[in-house]
Amino acid sequence: MRFVLDTSIFVNPDVRGGFGENPTEAMRTFLSYAEKLFGKVEFYVPAGVYREIMHFVDIEEVAPEVELYIIKKSPNVHDIRIPAFVVYELIEDLRRRIDKGLRVAEKAVRESVIEADNVDKIIQKLRRNYRRALREGIVDSKEDFELILLAKELDAIIVSADVGILTWAQKMGIKWVDAAKFKDVLEELAEKLGE
Repeated sequence: MRFVLDTSIFVNPDVRGGFGENPTEAMRTFLSYAEKLFGKVEFYVPAGVYREIMHFVDIEEVAPEVELYIIKKSPNVHDIRIPAFVVYELIEDLRRRIDKGLRVAEKAVRESVIEADNVDKIIQKLRRNYRRALREGIVDSKEDFELILLAKELDAIIVSADVGILTWAQKMGIKWVDAAKFKDVLEELAEKLGE
């Protein structure tokens, strides 16, 4: 069994709670499960995601276990084939998001005409709504795309709390686990496969 891990497991405060109060503690807890499952379950992280995680984790507190139990592997981007429907879906999704962003901007302009004295507040609201319209639920980084490609290449299970990653995993037929349930999955695996 193989898992491809996302940064959200360790840094998203809504998700990592089961593992620990901070990213380093969350990583230590995860590594204790990885140790129990060593040789039976593999945990992969693409290079870009590994760099993201290590930006938040105190490496001195998790070394050398992090090197032993997490396999760093980037997807083979030269040999992985992506079905044309994925590109069609992406183009359609981008078009919808651009239109939605335009409507958000138009609404902000209308509000600014009515409430001219609250321009800063309107701009702040515009940025928040625009970001939500364009970025929520989409694969919006190279690291996100690496997760999906690596899981596809390895026929592995993606573990993430990112709605965009999970949405595209579903569209591409990739197995996935919501990061909020990952600790329960590890406990069950340790019980069934472990000591």
